[in-house]
Amino acid sequence: MMQPQTAAQRPEVQREWVTTAFQIDGYRVAKNLGLVRGIIVRSRSVVGNFGASIQRIFGGNITLYTDMCEHAREDAFRILLQHAAALGANAVIGVRYDATEIMPGVSEVLCYGTAVVLDQATG
Repeated sequence: MMQPQTAAQRPEVQREWVTTAFQIDGYRVAKNLGLVRGIIVRSRSVVGNFGASIQRIFGGNITLYTDMCEHAREDAFRILLQHAAALGANAVIGVRYDATEIMPGVSEVLCYGTAVVLDQATG
C-alpha cells in the first residue's frame, strides 16, 4: 500500500487536471493510485430555510439553496484534491458527484474519482 507523502513532497493537483473523462488527450496514465474522495455533510439553517420559503412563494430559482449546494460541492471537490495530492497524484480522472439526504435538512455531498500520475504521451 502506498504511503501518503508529506506536504513538502506532494504535488498539487491543478483543477485543469481533474476530469469526468478517463483520459486526457496527449497524456497517458503512468500510475493509478486508486480511489480518492471528498465528503462534506451540511445542514440548512433555520434562517436559510425561512429565506428559502419566502423565495419559494415567488417561484423560480431558490438562490439560498443553490448557494448552499454550490458551496458543499466546492468543499467536497477541494477535499478530493487534497486527498489526491496526499497520495502523490497530479490528476484525477473519472470524477463524479453524489448527494444523499441523511436526515431532513442534512445532506451529504461526495465527490470521487481515480487519482493518477499522468506523463506526456510519446509517439
